Amino acid sequence: MAAAERGWCFCELLRFFYSLFFPGLILCGTLCVCLLIVLWGIRLLLQRKKKSAPTSKNGKKQTVIAFFHPYCNAGGGGERVLWCALRALQKKYPEAVYVVYTGDVNVSGHQILEGAFRRFNIRLTRPVKFVFLRKRYLVEDSLYPHFTLLGQSLGSIFLGWEALMQCIPDVYIDSMGYAFTLPLFKYLGGCRVGSYVHYPTISTDMLSVVRNQNVGFNNAAFITRNPFLSKLKLIYYYLFAFMYGLVGSCSDVVMVNSSWTLNHILSLWKVGDCTHIVYPPCDVQTFLDIPLHEKKTASGHLLVSIGQFRPEKNHALQIRAFAKLLKKKEAESLPSLKLVLIGGCRNQDDELRVNQLRRLSEDLGVQENMEFKINIPFDELKNYLSEATIGLHTMWNEHFGIGIVECMAAGTIVLAHNSGGPKLDIVIPHEGERTGFLAESEEGYAETMAQVLSMSAEKRLQIRNNARASVSRFSDQEFEVTFLSSVEKLFQ
Repeated sequence: MAAAERGWCFCELLRFFYSLFFPGLILCGTLCVCLLIVLWGIRLLLQRKKKSAPTSKNGKKQTVIAFFHPYCNAGGGGERVLWCALRALQKKYPEAVYVVYTGDVNVSGHQILEGAFRRFNIRLTRPVKFVFLRKRYLVEDSLYPHFTLLGQSLGSIFLGWEALMQCIPDVYIDSMGYAFTLPLFKYLGGCRVGSYVHYPTISTDMLSVVRNQNVGFNNAAFITRNPFLSKLKLIYYYLFAFMYGLVGSCSDVVMVNSSWTLNHILSLWKVGDCTHIVYPPCDVQTFLDIPLHEKKTASGHLLVSIGQFRPEKNHALQIRAFAKLLKKKEAESLPSLKLVLIGGCRNQDDELRVNQLRRLSEDLGVQENMEFKINIPFDELKNYLSEATIGLHTMWNEHFGIGIVECMAAGTIVLAHNSGGPKLDIVIPHEGERTGFLAESEEGYAETMAQVLSMSAEKRLQIRNNARASVSRFSDQEFEVTFLSSVEKLFQ
């Protein structure tokens, strides 16, 4: 009797859900149609607003070209790409109107342009309109202690909406990696959209880190210790990778900065027919006047590191490896050494990170042999490179590494991480000869630094010559040619 009652209840439950199926289907269809109508209405309103764009002196409508770069006043390689891209477009399309969406509300447009000249030696020939965004905090990682990738990506949609409401361009280029803004500008703004990808928001390498339960700056130890949490995070990553691929595929033109980034974007976005490698512009020419003689200060050898103070740059590895090197120096009678960390700070989190690195140097007892140089002018950077013997880089899977190229052009012997762009594109043999060194662990870095310092001056000079000869493919001129060729489709 009880079994019959349970069977009857189950049948009734099935009938109940079946009775809801068609009404639910109709409701979902109605909501989708309403959403489409609302989105179409928004698009029409935006197109009407777009028609009020400025006209040139001859009465023809000017093309509005906009770059989405919320941190355009930072001093990293991504900002150098932005200013060189603007300079290249202004040369080819002088009649266009140029817009930069930025969240740097604490400075003026003039100060931003002066900062670009001071840090990168780049002066634009035409005016630029800056659209200041008040909601940049929505893409700050500190706002999302958990589900950071999803939080920042959704936040970028709201930030993109703020940008779109203030200026509707004809051509939209995301130059900072906020792919979730692409469908917003393409389908609602009616823009032709392009993207320059420095680093994929998620990569197959990140998936493997979680799958293998390895600890990383984006994979906390408490998750790696728990198989259930690791599985949940892996599912979350796979779902996010799927969404990232969808929004990325909206791009009409995709530019990537290295072979490593190309491989990941092709696997995620699947838009190989419109994807191009455009190596970042490196001011190689500016460093060629630095003589390639032995770099040695009065107190010994100088080691430098160039890179923004972000967690993935792993400056802590440099300090720990340097501490090991100093112990080797005492044992092997190497000359006195000094390490200078040079980089930009974007916000308070970066400044806090620098303070943590200072404390680490004190804990390891190497603070007397170290200096931190924050947001220094270009001339001062060049001066440090002219004196340095070794240039350090420690980011795992660095997408490219403009700082590495600058070191090589200046004649500084590079010791970079054995992964990503440095391994595949930069620190590779030139005409069969060595151009630099690669390492992974603290011990590996310390041993390689000791190896370089114990070489003869003639051997180091040979490596510096090879390195300088190999970096001409990363010049500003090469960037302009490949960039303009890649974005030509956006102007047809």
